[in-house]
Amino acid sequence: MATTEVLVMEDTIKKDTTRLTTDWQAVRKQFPVLQQKVHGQPLVYLDNGASSQMPQSTIDRINRYHSAEHSNVHRGIHTLSQRGTDYYEETRKKVKKFINARHLEEVIYTTGTTDSINLVAQSYGRKYFREGDEIILSEMEHHANIVPWQMIAEQTGAVLRVIPMTDNGELKMDDFHHLLSDRTKMVAVVHVSNALGTINPVEEIIEAAHARDIPVLLDGAQAVPHSVVDMQKLDVDFYAFSAHKMCGPTGFGILYGKKELLQEMPPYRGGGDMIDKVTFEKTTWNDLPHKFEAGTPPIAVGIGLGTSLDYLNEIGMEQIEAREHELLDYATQELSKIEDVRIIGSSAKKASVISFLIGDIHPTDAGTILDQKGIAVRTGHHCAQPVMQHYNIPGTVRASLSFYNNEEDIDRLVEGIKYVKEFFG
Repeated sequence: MATTEVLVMEDTIKKDTTRLTTDWQAVRKQFPVLQQKVHGQPLVYLDNGASSQMPQSTIDRINRYHSAEHSNVHRGIHTLSQRGTDYYEETRKKVKKFINARHLEEVIYTTGTTDSINLVAQSYGRKYFREGDEIILSEMEHHANIVPWQMIAEQTGAVLRVIPMTDNGELKMDDFHHLLSDRTKMVAVVHVSNALGTINPVEEIIEAAHARDIPVLLDGAQAVPHSVVDMQKLDVDFYAFSAHKMCGPTGFGILYGKKELLQEMPPYRGGGDMIDKVTFEKTTWNDLPHKFEAGTPPIAVGIGLGTSLDYLNEIGMEQIEAREHELLDYATQELSKIEDVRIIGSSAKKASVISFLIGDIHPTDAGTILDQKGIAVRTGHHCAQPVMQHYNIPGTVRASLSFYNNEEDIDRLVEGIKYVKEFFG
């Protein structure tokens, strides 16, 4: 994608800053899926928290791999294999730069956020957790950051401790500090809540945990697509995220881990590529990052993520964050005007997620009617059942925004909500 297609330099710039302004209408046209109609209505896609859409450049890059470059990577001496290996490993360099990791070996390829968290729970947990040790989670976690810790706790005798949250969807930080103790062996919390949009005070969490030499894992699935995330600045020990929530393909994800921790952790899965030497008597492991990457990897989607990162970098994560905050503010303002709409989660710091209820209408019923108007939202518990239990509700309607959305999408959502109210009388 040529820069001139999306970005133009401001003629008049502020005294203290040089900025690029983005032609968001041109950006939107880069996403072919958004150009279609659903049930005869132009598609309004507001389910980006579940999976964002891919730009044409990423789609074309994946197609090119399949049509002209397909071959297995690593250890092949022929041209296609070597070429594919170069492209696949180039993505690792792009990820390192995107998240500002200190070392290339700290970027581990996985199948997604869930796989990344399971890797840490099983590898780190099996090595270090003992009976009576404690793992601190929060009440607003996605199931992917609850169940793996429950599983390793059952295996090792460790126990879970939970940071409660307030009714406006913020963590009770005083309670967190009281939960920290000599028994705490891991703190694993979500950076941005997928169900509420809350941006958690992760810097404070990391600092407090590190003061007691406790490692921290962050579920960054909903943070990396929407803001600048810097591993060295955060000083976090483990960070997990997925390609398909950041304009990339499904089936691919990243685990960032500090090199010194990863080196001491045993492999999570066994098989090809994670080995150094195999005999029936003993197997030795490959170096990082390959020690944790067993088997034939998802090559095409890994290369595709690299192209998606190029795309996001071309626009600029600062501009993406600013644009999404504009849309969030507008959507919050407009939905707040509708009688009987109750927004769930009103944290002072939010990403571009709005969860809401419409009177006593079940979220699934509301989502079904919205779909008939061409409006795609997510309904249900959003894999965060403890959050719904906190509010004593079955679920919510969730509109999750991306930079390629616009005010017209939000206006369509507002009209759709009004129609839902009329439909159910």
